[in-house]
Amino acid sequence: MKVHQSDRFHEREVDAYRTWVPRLGAAAPRLVVTDSRLRAVVVTAAPGRPLHGAVALRPPEEQQDLFRRIGALAAAIHRSAPAQSAPTDGDIRLGKVERHLRGAHPHLHPGDENFLRALVEHAGELPVLECVPMHGDFQLRNFLYAEDGSLAVIDFERSEPGPAIRDLVRLSDAWAGRPDLYNAFLTGYGRKLTPVEEERLAIDSALDALSGIQYGAAHGDPELLERGPRTLARLRADDHR
Repeated sequence: MKVHQSDRFHEREVDAYRTWVPRLGAAAPRLVVTDSRLRAVVVTAAPGRPLHGAVALRPPEEQQDLFRRIGALAAAIHRSAPAQSAPTDGDIRLGKVERHLRGAHPHLHPGDENFLRALVEHAGELPVLECVPMHGDFQLRNFLYAEDGSLAVIDFERSEPGPAIRDLVRLSDAWAGRPDLYNAFLTGYGRKLTPVEEERLAIDSALDALSGIQYGAAHGDPELLERGPRTLARLRADDHR
């Protein structure tokens, strides 16, 4: 049983379970019952433990196999419905950057603000990507790996239509410095990223890091305050190279 923090999260998760999640078969739980008044859902149990913190303990070959399977799951999600045109009102996240910069300022390194503003300006010059079904929080803690080798994805409260590349943002932290894992993911995904998608991945990763720092500062979340600056440092190093 899961009780959502807001109507929006509840509606997103219920909609995902009623539309594209069943197409994942045994790789996802099934919706049993929902109560909009309580903002609650009951779903079937998925076996296994979260992959967060567990991947690095496995041999490289097993790690690569896991990322191939995660890539295949991402492809199944993104192809579960026809792609649609992007909304005409643009990316609303770009308008939140200055507010997030103010909240994150004490935790940013010199040059971070200029780097982020330059990325936002560049984002406006890139072609708009089509929208597909998107998990919304595609990271290792939302994958369950069972003793029998089965892999399942959970937690769909942030699901919404959006560019497929956004689902790679939080996952990319897991393959940073590991091109073998990135290539394994792409093998499972079934295709390479386009040049525009690669640029958007860097931009969206920076925006997600900034949002995480701002949220972490406001709510005292040490994991976000550690991950966000680390991600920005990596992106700046990649940009410099």
